[in-house]
Amino acid sequence: MGKGILGKKVGMTQIYDDEGRIVPVTVIEANSCVVVQVKTEETDGYGAVQLGFGEVKSDTLNRPQRGHFERAGVTPRKHLAEFRADNSDWSDVEVGDAVGPDVFSPGQRVKVRGVSRGKGFAGSIKRHNTSRGPMTHGSRYHRGPGSRGASSFPSRVVRGRKLPGRMGGKRVTVESSEVVRIDTERGLILVRGPVPGPRGGVVRIEGS
Repeated sequence: MGKGILGKKVGMTQIYDDEGRIVPVTVIEANSCVVVQVKTEETDGYGAVQLGFGEVKSDTLNRPQRGHFERAGVTPRKHLAEFRADNSDWSDVEVGDAVGPDVFSPGQRVKVRGVSRGKGFAGSIKRHNTSRGPMTHGSRYHRGPGSRGASSFPSRVVRGRKLPGRMGGKRVTVESSEVVRIDTERGLILVRGPVPGPRGGVVRIEGS
């Protein structure tokens, strides 16, 4: 596992590659990450780097959180994420250093993780893509969840039954996404294809 970074999803657009083909990309803004803590094998038992993203007022933090940022000598950050990796991957960074999109290179494969868009309460057809019943010929069953199991045994709903419930709002990981282009001046990363989460959502990008 290589380096990583936190970013904010800006939205999707299209660009042209070197051969004139249209490539759908997701624009991720990642220009305000800072190293808050560096963990080593000697002090913590494993190597990792903790990054902070997005500024926040110190009044909204509790005393342990404020003390954590004061020891690091950096301004408070809204989001913290730890990237566990070999110390050789982060040998050139120290606490307080800024980390930008240049940790990746065009053509590199990365893993993007975010929280999917919440869609509220949904039925079993929309949530699990199940089939509906007949809509005519006297049928009284249309969009219900179907049988929930036997009555005498086990006398309960079996775990994993596809029933209505809250849809979305879960952590989703997209594997092996390609970094198409990097704009270091504006702090942008262009990743091929869609990325989980709404516009403005925070995503985690790791080298695969």
